[in-house]
Amino acid sequence: MKFVHLRTTSAVLVLATCMTACAPFLVAGVAGSALVATDRRTSGTQLEDETIELRGSAKVRDMFGEKVHVNVTSYNRQVLLTGEVPSDRERQAVAAIVEKVENVKSVANELSAMPNASLGSRSNDLVITGKIKATLIDSRDLFANAFKVVTERNTVYLMGRVTQREADSATALIRNVGGVNKVVRMFEIISEEELRRQLPTPSEKADADKAKK
Repeated sequence: MKFVHLRTTSAVLVLATCMTACAPFLVAGVAGSALVATDRRTSGTQLEDETIELRGSAKVRDMFGEKVHVNVTSYNRQVLLTGEVPSDRERQAVAAIVEKVENVKSVANELSAMPNASLGSRSNDLVITGKIKATLIDSRDLFANAFKVVTERNTVYLMGRVTQREADSATALIRNVGGVNKVVRMFEIISEEELRRQLPTPSEKADADKAKK
């Protein structure tokens, strides 16, 4: 997730960021191949999503500067916009800008017309995201890396290519995480058969299990 307007001037925010960003990489260091296997996007699509986030964030920043706080999150070329803007006019304008970014398939505009969230609020969101990722990693029947988690003012947005079973299981777990007020599911549902075709090999699964311990 790319932040258009976010000042990391607090030790709390640095710690929260580490909780959300460092944990997957620590696991990846032990079992990187297994984590790549559980990301159900192709490597090419992962690169496209990263590029969409970078370009979308840059275009919004160039247009509005620090007037807005916009998070651009792309999964499988479907973009989620979260954050705060001064009015509905800017809300629509941001969506129009991001829709024109190359390779974007669709845009879900969850921006709110309100003052920018405080540093404390953003820090709290990062902590919640860290808790959710830890919960998914601890789950025995879910691949944590198959989910993309975005938290905005205690509302959690879930993205990913998952089965209905996985979607329901993850939602039930996350609703019980402290600080979560609402869960918004933005999944791309796949069949159990498609999931079986994408599962990691036994050796990759063993590496991932070791990394959880």
